Amino acid sequence: MQLNMLKGKIHRATVVQAELDYVGSITIDEDLMEASGILEYEKVQIVDVNNGQRFETYVIAGEAGSGMICLNGAAARNVSVGDKVIIMCYCQMSPEEVSANPPRVVFVDNDNKIARVTRYEKHGLLKDME
Repeated sequence: MQLNMLKGKIHRATVVQAELDYVGSITIDEDLMEASGILEYEKVQIVDVNNGQRFETYVIAGEAGSGMICLNGAAARNVSVGDKVIIMCYCQMSPEEVSANPPRVVFVDNDNKIARVTRYEKHGLLKDME
């Protein structure tokens, strides 16, 4: 049996751009992708903290160190520049793999630079990554 589990999350990033005239996707700073374990072209779920919208799209890598969080195409209609979003990716794991692979959580500052990288532990507690 395979379970669909949270793999990684970028927590409360700021939307820098929203571009309607573009093929649908989200462009994410490559440093944030690497820290969270999100891969280019991977499907992600996005939650807009400001308006409550929840939607899915796929990821395009943005320039490393740019702080880029840009919703493109139809996804741009769900956010406004300046909104805070949570970006989550999932993977399938066996029940045995779940405890050995807690999700990564990347916290960012107001410029979308990495402030802290943690892993979820039991009962939702966070443990800083070494």
